[in-house]
Amino acid sequence: MKKVALGVLPLFSMLPLAEAIAAEVATNLEEVEVVAVTPLQFGGVDINKIPANVQTVSAEKLQEAQALSLADYMNRYLGSVNINDAQNNPLQPDVQYRGFSASPLMGLPQGLATYVNGIRFNEPFGDMINWDLIPNGAIQNISLQPASNPAFGLNALGGSININTKTGFSAPGHSFEAQGGSWDRHSEELTSGWNNGTWGYFLDAKYFNEKGWRAHSPSEAKQGFGTLSWRGVKSGLDLSIAGSDNTLRGNGALPQEMLAFGRDQVFTHPDITRNRMMLVSLAGDTWLNDHNQLSGTMYYRRNKIGTYNGDGSEFGTCLDEGGGENAFLCQETDGELADEGLFDLAGNNIDATPGVEGGTINTSSTLQQSFGFALQNAFDHKIFGRNNHLVGGASFDHGNARYHADTQLGSLTADRGVSGGGVLLQDAHVRLTTETDHYGVFLTDTYSLTDKLDLTVSGRYNQSHIKLRDHVGDDLNGSHSFDRFNPAAGLTYAFMPELTFFGNYSESSRVPTPMELSCANPDDPCRLPNAFVSDPPLKQVVANTFETGVRGRLKNLLPGYMDWNLALFRTINNNDIIFKSTGGVGSNVGYFDNVGSTLRQGVEVGLAGNFYERWRWSSHYTYIDASFETPFLGSSPNNPLADGDGNIQVQAGDKLPGIPAHQFKFSTDFDIVSAWTLGMDMNYNSSQYLRGDEANLTAKLPGFVVFNLRSEYRFNKNVALFGKVSNLFDRQYANFGTWGNTGDVLDGVGLPGDQQSRFVGVGAPRAAWIGIRLTM
Repeated sequence: MKKVALGVLPLFSMLPLAEAIAAEVATNLEEVEVVAVTPLQFGGVDINKIPANVQTVSAEKLQEAQALSLADYMNRYLGSVNINDAQNNPLQPDVQYRGFSASPLMGLPQGLATYVNGIRFNEPFGDMINWDLIPNGAIQNISLQPASNPAFGLNALGGSININTKTGFSAPGHSFEAQGGSWDRHSEELTSGWNNGTWGYFLDAKYFNEKGWRAHSPSEAKQGFGTLSWRGVKSGLDLSIAGSDNTLRGNGALPQEMLAFGRDQVFTHPDITRNRMMLVSLAGDTWLNDHNQLSGTMYYRRNKIGTYNGDGSEFGTCLDEGGGENAFLCQETDGELADEGLFDLAGNNIDATPGVEGGTINTSSTLQQSFGFALQNAFDHKIFGRNNHLVGGASFDHGNARYHADTQLGSLTADRGVSGGGVLLQDAHVRLTTETDHYGVFLTDTYSLTDKLDLTVSGRYNQSHIKLRDHVGDDLNGSHSFDRFNPAAGLTYAFMPELTFFGNYSESSRVPTPMELSCANPDDPCRLPNAFVSDPPLKQVVANTFETGVRGRLKNLLPGYMDWNLALFRTINNNDIIFKSTGGVGSNVGYFDNVGSTLRQGVEVGLAGNFYERWRWSSHYTYIDASFETPFLGSSPNNPLADGDGNIQVQAGDKLPGIPAHQFKFSTDFDIVSAWTLGMDMNYNSSQYLRGDEANLTAKLPGFVVFNLRSEYRFNKNVALFGKVSNLFDRQYANFGTWGNTGDVLDGVGLPGDQQSRFVGVGAPRAAWIGIRLTM
């Protein structure tokens, strides 16, 4: 995003008159916010000409909000965004925008495309987004755009998140920030930027560590980012390197029965995710002439994700023909033990001993490497005397993944940890490699039909090839190809500065991921995030989106201004893909399936003001009606109202789980004196259905409201003291829910075992942190 001052001061022969006019022009100068209309940051257009409700965030806003992460900021300040604590780690939230997910969790349908400096950040294996890999201090700006422009490629069903990082030219200066407080959480971040007009650099290094507010929940994150930049008269280059080494513990949802023992309890542990990422990219642009800008990027990315999860077990001693027990382990199915025993890696029956009953350790290792490039040309040429902005380009992204997974049998400890028994299951032993190739060609054009009317048309052709190779057997071998052209068209009409109308229709798509294709057989369900068992075909998801609304800026309302917007949106997903649970301890066993059409429609309203140059505030309300539009027979054995086979009948009109219908957020900052700012924000989410209750048979998860407080005191331009309190009124709430089975895990706390239970993602209690920032 670039801000360009509009206005020209003519030369006048009379100096007093020139000074008077200059003073008036300076008073009326307005800033034009330029937003990228493709993944690359170059070739953007005036945000007021985009026929959709685009939201932007600057580095200054991120710093003022004291947000823990980009996801935390979006949840607190951006309209139609909410997060949940399915993972229950502050750096790994499940982010939702208009009912579409961008999540680090396997098993969730990913519906948002995410880019960093024009580089696709969705993981090659499952399109997940690992929010812990993006350090706050390196972000220059972001834009959150609805699904109005197919140029953003695959996964932009609900929209796209475009992140640009700092350089020594955009962020010169040096700073050090340290903070600490509740749960032994502390972080330190050092940033440094410099340029001499031709060469520049930017560095960011951050360390984060906490004990966590729940038992067995320490986390550590080490993040680094650097850019070396060169700027010529008409050209520029940025060479960037980023790295992360994060060890995160997120102990997930808790059976509702365990809340009586404390919200800080965990069901089973450990639940560890380690992310080690390295990214190298080269981006540049050059002006071929005064109206033609060529830009591009190329990158190499390597991310190794390791998981180590202790879980309960549904395995028990086999029954013989007379109903008695024998010496081997069997799979439990619907409360009864199957006849066929379990086998180890050598193909032998597994002896039923105390060391291998009651628990499992599920481990996985996913090594993902990707490289690619994007090239585009932006033209600013008048057609028939009217302004025209045309951007065309192409992209290629190659990804390969090596996925290893195992389930080790073990036993539960007194605190519901799992001690490994050294025996690996044969049917959970996975050695899979995948390759993905995504090709794209895109075009977007904005033409000014009149001074007030702008028309935008865009389109993108996507072609994807996915290969899977099974290194244990041949069940997972497969080759899949998908292609589609997605068009879009929209317009804006500025009736007056205070009122602009916009409308848009667009199409977008996502192809099944290698992870989904490897777990799509209802006869052989898999255990996420571990065992994949078969490779039947899935159809790609196609979304049709309509959006219309009005927006504007009211000036001189008080000394200051107020921005406002109203938007109506409607998105239908065709051949949508969801994960159907087939039971087991927790709810992570199942398969992926196309379930027909789903709908997400609603309204969003936003108000934001800046008065007296000391009082800033904003508010957002969103109503989302998210529902299934095609009846289907769902699988949810842990739902207490499922039939005898564990099925639930989903009807057209049933609501999608996990999406609150109403969201409202309000924030305000007030400069008590020029050096001291006090701020607060509140966030309300209404009730939502639990995952595993797609038929809407059971009670909803209750709604909640949370307040946060923050303050900053600036001693001078070099030293600032800041602090915040989250969940100010210590509200006890849950923002995630699912139906699961407790197995025998609760025996250790005196509760009945093998129960269908509501598992809830509990929100964090009140906490406070204080920090200092040194700038030079």
